[in-house]
Amino acid sequence: MLVPLQENQTVTVMVLAETGSEYENKKNNGISHFLEHLCFKGTTKRPSSKIINYELDALGSQSNAFTSSEYTGFYAKAQAKHVFKIIDIVSDIYLHSTFPDEELQKEKGVVIEEINMYEDQPQQKVWEVLGANMFDGQPAGRSILGTKNTVSSFTREDLLKYHKAHYVPEATLVVVSGKFDVDEVVKDIEEKFVFEDVSKKESKVAVLAEQKETKVVLHEKMSDQTHLVLAFRSFDTYDKRNTAVGLLSTIFGGGMSSRLFSKMREELGICYYIRSGNSTSTDHGEFFISAGVSNVRLKEAVRGIVEEIKKIAGEKVDEVELRKAKDYRTGNLYLGLESSDDFSDFYGSQEINHKEIVTPEEVVKRIEAVTAEEIQALAKEIFVPSRATLALVGPATDTEKLKSLLKW
Repeated sequence: MLVPLQENQTVTVMVLAETGSEYENKKNNGISHFLEHLCFKGTTKRPSSKIINYELDALGSQSNAFTSSEYTGFYAKAQAKHVFKIIDIVSDIYLHSTFPDEELQKEKGVVIEEINMYEDQPQQKVWEVLGANMFDGQPAGRSILGTKNTVSSFTREDLLKYHKAHYVPEATLVVVSGKFDVDEVVKDIEEKFVFEDVSKKESKVAVLAEQKETKVVLHEKMSDQTHLVLAFRSFDTYDKRNTAVGLLSTIFGGGMSSRLFSKMREELGICYYIRSGNSTSTDHGEFFISAGVSNVRLKEAVRGIVEEIKKIAGEKVDEVELRKAKDYRTGNLYLGLESSDDFSDFYGSQEINHKEIVTPEEVVKRIEAVTAEEIQALAKEIFVPSRATLALVGPATDTEKLKSLLKW
């Protein structure tokens, strides 16, 4: 996928593999993320991380990688004149990593410390608690990092096998955005991205997203605050209603003038952060509200959130608030598209998920078409107690009492 931006002076080369934690099983949970780390440790052409890092630094580039539940990405960004060198390095990392055993053993310690870090951060740990209980042992509910036991068990053979199964042409997307000559870049990509193995892409296990009763789950941890996420089943990434869901989220808990922020922080003084959002995957979605509150005011916080849920589902949003939400989302859309790597992510995420490709201008048109009636109808459809999971990290508390508050 090519995204020419001739007025730009940079270029980003991003490669996405259609694999992530939802493609794993319980035994190899975390291998997508671990493999992403190891890809920077040496290739057949560049046998050490020192060489890879030197070449990237010598270009004045920015580079990184990431792993999500459904895809893994590698990218580098530099001055436009370095486009072919960037393609060479990124393709080499993606296709020809050797996973040296000595580096593998060292990186286990790095990733285990990453796991420890998130275990010590309750505002992060609560998301792991949420996923495990929303999806009852399914891959969608497992940590992207894996566990200390799974990470400790990985071998070089495991990585080679996983790489061969998932880093295949059918599951690979190359995105170049910025200033470049289209014909020359296409030719160079065809020369550099030559796969030794043309195996068929492996599919993931479909997520079962049914839920029939309210769930409240607690991970006990001594702390001054309780961190919570209240999540509801929403829609998959292809659902046309997601534009309206985004506006619902903005009105409800997006920004410092949102309803939740105004009620919970400005009026009640009950929290430092509170927000809402909507996360989508190819076969499931979750609308969430997250906050950190004083332990002694936890029940009051849940009551406050429920009051706002009832209000937004019971009354139509007025035109002034709807207008503000539309301008907020449009503004943030364009603020998030200020550089070549932003455009790579914007278009690449659509293509790797096999979505209809829409431009920023088309996104704005869809935002403008949403009505107050649609938002209220979606609030009623999403905010159903039997489709809710409340995850908590903090001291012991009466979960049954909290469950009784989640009724409207």
